Amino acid sequence: MKKFILYRRVSTKEQGQSGLGLAAQQRDLNLFLSTYAEEPHEIIGEFTDILSGADDTRPELNKALDLCRKTGATLLVAKLDRLSRKVSFIATLMEDPKVIFRVASIPMASKIELHLYAMLAEQERDFISIRTKAALAEAKANGVKLGGLRPKTEERNKAIQVSADASAQRVAALVRPLKASGKTLREIAEALNTSGVTTPRGSKWSASQVMRTLERLERA
Repeated sequence: MKKFILYRRVSTKEQGQSGLGLAAQQRDLNLFLSTYAEEPHEIIGEFTDILSGADDTRPELNKALDLCRKTGATLLVAKLDRLSRKVSFIATLMEDPKVIFRVASIPMASKIELHLYAMLAEQERDFISIRTKAALAEAKANGVKLGGLRPKTEERNKAIQVSADASAQRVAALVRPLKASGKTLREIAEALNTSGVTTPRGSKWSASQVMRTLERLERA
């Protein structure tokens, strides 16, 4: 009988965000088990950490991995970044001969593909950091006062618009070709989610978000 160990991770901030909360992760895990898991199968352990993804010393993950090594069970996570947001950590885990893991959101991905997804996600996070700094610098250069307890609505909106424009440009190379090839908004959203690309708020893409992004790119 195939054995699975379920692992979930959230930070305090992520618990309330769509696509990242514990309930959303459990939904994806359940979908994998009902659709892709070998029958019959057994869940022999469940572990949850509430810590930052940058922290690789997670006690519950360590317990889950130890149980995997002892039992030969497969570790199952909802998304790749629930294991870690670092390529080096994912790569080390892949090299462990006693650890097998699957990702519910990309159930058929090979080791090479998982490594590629991890690399893309890490590059995206680096870009987000650079983009945020650039947006703040541009807003400041345009006279927007940053910080303070009571920023003016107009100034805040300007900073939001600058950030939103930068966010749209970040995914332009992905969404424009898909739209040109005839893909629907929902299909484009699914492609972004499958590739591990998140929205500026770190959540999953929806058709409406893709539409707003395309509209913003057309105005640019």
